[in-house]
Amino acid sequence: MTVTERDRDILARTLWGEARGEDLIGQIAVAWTIRNRVETDLHNDGKPDWWGEGFARVCQAPYQFSCWNRNDPNYPSLSGAKAVPFRELAQAQIAADQVIDGKVPDPTGGATHYYAIAMKKAPGWAVRAKETVRLGGHVFFKDVP
Repeated sequence: MTVTERDRDILARTLWGEARGEDLIGQIAVAWTIRNRVETDLHNDGKPDWWGEGFARVCQAPYQFSCWNRNDPNYPSLSGAKAVPFRELAQAQIAADQVIDGKVPDPTGGATHYYAIAMKKAPGWAVRAKETVRLGGHVFFKDVP
């Protein structure tokens, strides 16, 4: 799998937008969820899946990671209109690089989805999915229908 600098940057920005309140392991877990989507061929047909191909496309697929929705308060920072705080982005870049380069194992047990525990109500898809782990402020799932 070819990973570009754009892929690395978009993944790090996604981690900042989705998990900047987490410690490094929490951000690594979110990054692994994204990597698991990148590596999964949903229908074993070699064709692009609905959530996109490659890190940048998976992260920016419509309505997959809310930080990329234009109405999300994080979007101006992710799009470059506002600066992301240096130290926060640096931690997200470390997590992104470690996951892309395979330097850390997957703490999510193969999760392709997660939601923030702070949400008032779990998303509908979570009812029929297999929970793999609770880490920091997120719950992770695989086998999402």
